[in-house]
Amino acid sequence: MRYALTELSSRRAEERAVADLGVTLTDLMLRAGTALAREVDRRVPYGAVAILVGRGNNGGDGWVAARRLAEAGREVRVFSPLAPDALDGIAGDAARGAVSAGVAFEQVDGALDAGALHGYGVVVDALLGIGFAGPVRQPVVTWIDAVNGSGATVFSADIPSGVDSDTGHVDAHAVRAHVTVTFSAPKVGLLLYPGAEYAGEIVVADIGVPWEFLGSAGDLEVWQPGDYASLLPHHAPDVHKNARGRVLIVAGSGAFPGAAVLAAMGAQRAGAGYVTLAVPESVAPIAQAKLTSAVVIGLPENPSRTLASKVAEEIIDVAREYDAVVVGPGLTLAHGAVLVVRKLVADLSAPLVLDADGLNAMVEAVPALSGRTTPTVITPHPGELARLLDTTPVGVQADRLSYGARLSGPRFACVLKGAHTVVSGRGRHAVCVAGGPELASAGTGDVLAGMVGALLAQGLEPFEAGALGAYLHGRAGEFAALELTPRCVIAEDLPVYLPRAMADLLGSSGGSTVDPERGGSYG
Repeated sequence: MRYALTELSSRRAEERAVADLGVTLTDLMLRAGTALAREVDRRVPYGAVAILVGRGNNGGDGWVAARRLAEAGREVRVFSPLAPDALDGIAGDAARGAVSAGVAFEQVDGALDAGALHGYGVVVDALLGIGFAGPVRQPVVTWIDAVNGSGATVFSADIPSGVDSDTGHVDAHAVRAHVTVTFSAPKVGLLLYPGAEYAGEIVVADIGVPWEFLGSAGDLEVWQPGDYASLLPHHAPDVHKNARGRVLIVAGSGAFPGAAVLAAMGAQRAGAGYVTLAVPESVAPIAQAKLTSAVVIGLPENPSRTLASKVAEEIIDVAREYDAVVVGPGLTLAHGAVLVVRKLVADLSAPLVLDADGLNAMVEAVPALSGRTTPTVITPHPGELARLLDTTPVGVQADRLSYGARLSGPRFACVLKGAHTVVSGRGRHAVCVAGGPELASAGTGDVLAGMVGALLAQGLEPFEAGALGAYLHGRAGEFAALELTPRCVIAEDLPVYLPRAMADLLGSSGGSTVDPERGGSYG
């Protein structure tokens, strides 16, 4: 497991390297700029290179890269708001060293012409760096617009200018990179959307800061396949079905019978030994027709074909025989269903997964939800979490890490769904970069809820169950997309491809989504 870094943790890591290893910040800048140049030359070994630098150390990285590329025989020009003699600190040293080595530069005092970068094969963005907190102001806006309009292959140094390194929030004007060469470790803003969309392919460059310096407990975690594999439940050869986890799923309605079925299929494929589906009585025949190896219980319903409020006590009594309960998929917000959800949240002692309408039912009763002391996982999308926290989906998306942590605790985890799902719990936060647009289809979240319920039932703690469930769900989507294309994947495909995701993880092949050890792609 590795950490993604904020501005503060990045600077602390470098300061520790300087204090403990005897390196200097100049050494680190030389390594960073050299790594940036190497990646540019490796990926685009032809054409002229324009490097746009700012006034700070991110600009210094750009000056070093310019010098290294020029020494390799590339045609390079640096665009800078200040002359090298006017730059301070180690960035100024790097600039003067590049010019003395013959690097051409152009001082641009103010706006950069929209066509100034046309004709370059590569444009390197070394303008703002991880210290940016927004908003982007003039004349930098014109520089960013020129980068995006250049038609060149765009590389960003450490993080695209205009992206907040701590949150992934994106300014109205931000560089859209094809490749981001980030130093030592990925930055949080590169892994969380919308920032991840602007990063392009992420390459982690080792500049000599030991991995044990790079982050600490509480920072955003980036798990490796081995971290996920270590959580997979192991069963003895003589295990029986009741020892593999018993899951009760309270779900469905006349309008949404499929949600209940998908949740049950997810729980079964995630390894639960015994799955029972509790649905409104008119939905039971549909569920029985779709599920041949799950138990289906039909419960009293209202004329709207939704659960009647009187069934809450019956469910609580049945739940005593189960290791985890999943509540919510397809329930609707009919009055009786809402009362059932609230009663279950308040009184269930079994581990609980709350999803979809189970979450919507708690919008005006959040204290009862956050006050649960038994293991609990919620699986909201941004809109559902926004309703629970009385904010907007746009606000949640602008700071997914912070909002995802607000409804979490020692035995309470939040799985904030969406591109690069964020899992929070026990003061920890992990980002899952598995999966892609193939998961943007109705019902995929129902499958995930059942999977997390199965993992809870097999003894995992909420944070681990949420993280492993999100990863396997994403990998199943990736395997499905390989054969079916992302456009054609539907929710029913995920349980079918989940065994392949499991086998891949058990085989330690690792997959292709995250590999910071070799400086690999994050999306």
